[in-house]
Amino acid sequence: MKPTGFINEYFLRHQVEPSEMDKLWARGWRHFGEYFFRYSIVRHQGRAETVIPLRIELSKFVPSRSQKRALSRNRDLNIVVRPSFIDEFKQQLFHRHKRRFNHNVPDTIFDFLSGNPAETPCTNREIAVFSEGRLIGVSFLDIGKTSTSSVYAIFEPEESKRSLGVFMILQAIQHSRELGCRYYYPGYAYRGTSFYDYKKNFAGLEAYNWQTGWHPYQLDEGETDE
Repeated sequence: MKPTGFINEYFLRHQVEPSEMDKLWARGWRHFGEYFFRYSIVRHQGRAETVIPLRIELSKFVPSRSQKRALSRNRDLNIVVRPSFIDEFKQQLFHRHKRRFNHNVPDTIFDFLSGNPAETPCTNREIAVFSEGRLIGVSFLDIGKTSTSSVYAIFEPEESKRSLGVFMILQAIQHSRELGCRYYYPGYAYRGTSFYDYKKNFAGLEAYNWQTGWHPYQLDEGETDE
C-alpha cells in the first residue's frame, strides 16, 4: 500500500531555461542528464524512508566551526570554476570514488550527467579542486536564474581526511553567492539516518515537505552542526 501523498514522477527534457530550473527545484525536482525526477519515498536498507529535498537560503548561511575547519584544512588547494566537461581522467576518478559505496553503486558518471554537461539540459559549471596541479575533486553545479543546484561530486578516496564533500559544498555556496543567487540546493537527504546526513548540517537550511512546501530545517535530537 502506498503511503499517503506518495509522489513518483519523471519526464525527459533536452533543454530547460534558467527560470524554469528555479521553479523545478522549488517543487522538489532534480535531474540526471535529461532525466528529471522527484519521489517522496525510497527503499533504504530494507525500510521505507521519506525523501527530503534540501536548500540553503544563502543570505542566512554562516559556516559552523567544523566547516571553518574544513576550509582551513584545505587552504593549500586551488579552486577553478569552469564549464563542465568529462574526460578520461574524470571518468577514472569517478570509478575510484564509487568504491566508497556498498549500495546503489553507479555504473558511469553519465548516469548523472549528459554527454554535453556544460549546456544540457541547463548551464552547468564544475568546481574543480587541485592539489599541486593534480585534480583531486570536482563538483558539478547547475546554474539557474536565482538558484543553483549540485548534481554530483567526486573526489579521490585517499583524500577523504580533507572532508572534500563538505568543502566542495562550501565552494558551491560561495560561487552561488558570487552569482547573486538566493538559494543553493545541495540535493536531498532522508528522514532517517543515511549517508546524506552531512547535508543537514548547514545554517540557513530549509527542507521540503511534500504536502506543505518549504520550512526551516530543524536538527533532530542527537544531531549536531559542529
